[in-house]
Amino acid sequence: MALATPAFGSTSTDTPLVSVQHLVKHFPIRGGILYRTVGAVHAVDDVSLDIRAGETLGLVGESGCGKTTTGRVILRLVPATDGKVFFGGTDVFGVRGDGLKQLRRDMQIIFQDPYSSLDPRMPIGDIIGEGLVVHGIGSRSDREKAVREIMGLVGLRPQYARRYPHEFSGGQRQRIGIARALILHPKFVICDEPVSALDVSIQSQILNLLRDLQQQFGLTYLFIAHNLAVVRYISDRVGVMYLGKLAELATTDEIFRRPLHPYTQALLSAIPQPDPTLKRQRIVLTGDVPSPIKPPSGCRFHTRCPIAMDICHQIEPVFRDVGGGHMVACHAV
Repeated sequence: MALATPAFGSTSTDTPLVSVQHLVKHFPIRGGILYRTVGAVHAVDDVSLDIRAGETLGLVGESGCGKTTTGRVILRLVPATDGKVFFGGTDVFGVRGDGLKQLRRDMQIIFQDPYSSLDPRMPIGDIIGEGLVVHGIGSRSDREKAVREIMGLVGLRPQYARRYPHEFSGGQRQRIGIARALILHPKFVICDEPVSALDVSIQSQILNLLRDLQQQFGLTYLFIAHNLAVVRYISDRVGVMYLGKLAELATTDEIFRRPLHPYTQALLSAIPQPDPTLKRQRIVLTGDVPSPIKPPSGCRFHTRCPIAMDICHQIEPVFRDVGGGHMVACHAV
């Protein structure tokens, strides 16, 4: 029996395929003779967002702000401390057994490092087709055919299926990771900084490949990155995270045209201009990022904010809609 291509998720921009509600993830810190919990790393603190079917939501911020942890908790690769995640109306944290197995098929991830995310002892054809084996899809010949087809789609020669990961370049390995994620025909894919470990010339190839596959199959992406130029190119909407919380969320055009949060403004001011005749006022943030073990009271950005007020030290700003779906958490807006 030939493998049938399942129907992909709707490309409607109005339907939330993934809904994240008040997501919290704290990693316990243990110490002492009895190895008791003495503290916690506040990796993700009360993050809420919707990802619409067929869109790409970019998630940006400094290293350690909680972007990757958010993605992994959504997929249940890391257990949540609190909060809810719904996928197509199904409570992700509540499903068990066969329901969870089906959920794994519909939600996939492309990892950041194309070197460590592939088993060096397995031929790439086995790596790509492993999900088909786990889910019991098709016969052996059907699975081999499906592997060859997906390899062709991502720009790999099917005759390379018996080669091992060390025989490929970084860009080719990332294509292998993309093929592995897509062979089960998921509806939702988390792209965890999929181009940050690649050369600039290869980055553009992978980004174009991801866009082409999205248009072809109606995929929905959560695209995690710290390169704002990359996020601007591929994302429909952008969320900005700082120290475990969302600072701002809006359409890509709106974020880059009218950033409202001081942290977003500082990030955008650091983007290099390709035209040397254009001058941009650089916003230089002073001080270090506070420790996620003991986040500051009030607004978490107030220790580095150039326009911080007294209220910012005491009261945490509400993440609210200031018009047209532009969400921001700032007392000055």
